[in-house]
This record gives sequence, structure tokens and C-alpha cells, in this order.
Amino acid sequence: MARPLTVKRPDPIPLARYAATPDLVQAIEGWIEQLTAERRASAHTVAAYGRDLALFLDFLRDHLGGLPSIDALAKLEPRDFRAFLAKRAAEDLAKTSQARGLSVLRGFFRFLERRGHLKSTALALLRGPRLPRSVPKPLSVGDAAEALDTIDLVQQPEAEPWIAARDTAILTLLYGCGLRLSEALDLTAAQAPRAGMSTLLVTGKGNKQRVVPLLPAVIEAVEDYRAACPYVLGPAEPLFRGTRGGPLNPRLVQRLMEQLRIRLGLADTATPHALRHSFATHLLAGGGDLRAIQELLGHASLSTTQRYTEIDATKLMEIYDRAHPRAGRR
Repeated sequence: MARPLTVKRPDPIPLARYAATPDLVQAIEGWIEQLTAERRASAHTVAAYGRDLALFLDFLRDHLGGLPSIDALAKLEPRDFRAFLAKRAAEDLAKTSQARGLSVLRGFFRFLERRGHLKSTALALLRGPRLPRSVPKPLSVGDAAEALDTIDLVQQPEAEPWIAARDTAILTLLYGCGLRLSEALDLTAAQAPRAGMSTLLVTGKGNKQRVVPLLPAVIEAVEDYRAACPYVLGPAEPLFRGTRGGPLNPRLVQRLMEQLRIRLGLADTATPHALRHSFATHLLAGGGDLRAIQELLGHASLSTTQRYTEIDATKLMEIYDRAHPRAGRR
């Protein structure tokens, strides 16, 4: 009988690793509990937030000349935070990472204020780094189809046939259902698309769930992989496996797309996530409703969907002219 497979999740930073006095460490513990229990943040999010906060506290230890305490945080001025951001910028950190770190600090200070630990306006007076507008770069319809059809040709000579079936199933899920790579790899065998299913329940960021339609091509690709996979796929175990039977490493899927880029002469932006961009963009180009695409992608804000699908002013006017009841009365 196959042993149950344990999925390793990123562990939060041990409380002893935070450079802080006991009172602040205790507050950090409460913050982590809130992220996990109340906000239902994923293990990846909690670990990332913890790293950002730990980096800030390490900076304060050197900046202040001792372990930071709650009282010390209450006395921080905007210039202290600017010094931290300047240090991070000098480390050639991407502006998006700097902005995320600042967002984590704002959230942590709000938590401390709500718990009555301090009251500080320093962060409110601070402006974050200006972020460049990120424009999604989807694959063309032809390139997306060719990438799925070329998977066999980029496999290693020693690779077993089931590996190509697995890789085809994953990329078909990303493009056919608009899944994030993490969402596809989080699927269990019990959740796997199969004959008779018309929709797939997906758990996305913040444990928010959404329902996406299943194309016959997606079901066929996943069933082909399951039939070829040499490992016992227990209902609660990960659907996609590595060569040794453990959960599939996302880096292997990224490497697959790198190989496809080289083979097909695609741009560096042709990543696993670009298949999700392509899903949304191709739906929109085919006349898909913007709100429906927002639901399929799991976006909380419509503006996010607009950026995701590279909507231009012309397309927006077409949607307006079709949908607004007074659009034809100008």
C-alpha cells in the first residue's frame, strides 16, 4: 500500500529569529496568528511577510544600536523608514519588492495600533517607490497552440513517456483554465479534471475559491497523464508528481517553458504565467465579457483584469457601445 504523501509547505520564520525584544516578539506572534487565522493568508504569504519584517528588524538593530522594541517602533520617524528603503534600494532590490516590504510594514503597524500597542503616523507620511506599469505579454493564439504541441520535442532523451503527458496536462490547464501555476500544482488527485466534469473548483490567493469551465482538451490531457503516471495518486495527494513521486517542483515547469522558448523562438516573457495572460487575452479578443473574465481569473478588482488582458481604449469603447443602454443615442 502506498504511503500517504506529505506536501511540504514553507515554514514561517521561527520567532527566535526576529531581532526584537520579548514584547515585540510576542506582538509578532499575534500578527502571524492573525494573518493565518483571520486573513487566511497562505503559507507562502506568511513566510514572505515574515521575511520582509525580519529584514526591517535586522536593519533597526543596526540603525538604533540595539534590539528594537514596541516603544522604539512608536518613536520611529519618516527618516528612519526612508533610511531602510534607501538601504534596500542600494541592494539593487526590485521596486516591486521594495513596495511589498513597505506594504508589509504598514500592515504590521496597523495591527499594532489596533491592539493598542502604539500610535504612529510616520508611515502615513511616507511615499512608496513609484512602480513601473506592468503590461502583460501573452502568447499569440498560434504560439500558445504550438507550445502545447511541441512538449514532446523538448523532453530529455532519458525522460520516461509519462513526463511528457504530465507536462502537457499542466500547460493545458494553465492555458485552458487560466490557472496560476501554484493553483495547478495545488490540485489533488480528487480534484483532477475527469470525464463527466464540466467545471473545476479552484482555490486561489487568500484561499478564495472560484469555478472555471473545463474544456474537453483539458480533461483529455489530464486523463492521459493520470493513465500514464506510474505512481499511486491518493485522493488527497498532489495530482502532479516529480520523477521520484514527490510533489512537482514549480521550477521544472518554468524550465520547460524556457526550453519551449528556445525551441520556438519565443520572447523571454513566455513563462508559465504568460499562459494565464493568454487565456484571458484570447477570451477577450473572442468577444468574452470583461466581468466574466474577471471572475474566471479570480480578480477582486476589474482594473486588475484590464491590465491583465491589455485592454486598449478601442476595445473599451467597443464594450461600452455594445453594453451601455444609451450608447447608440449620441
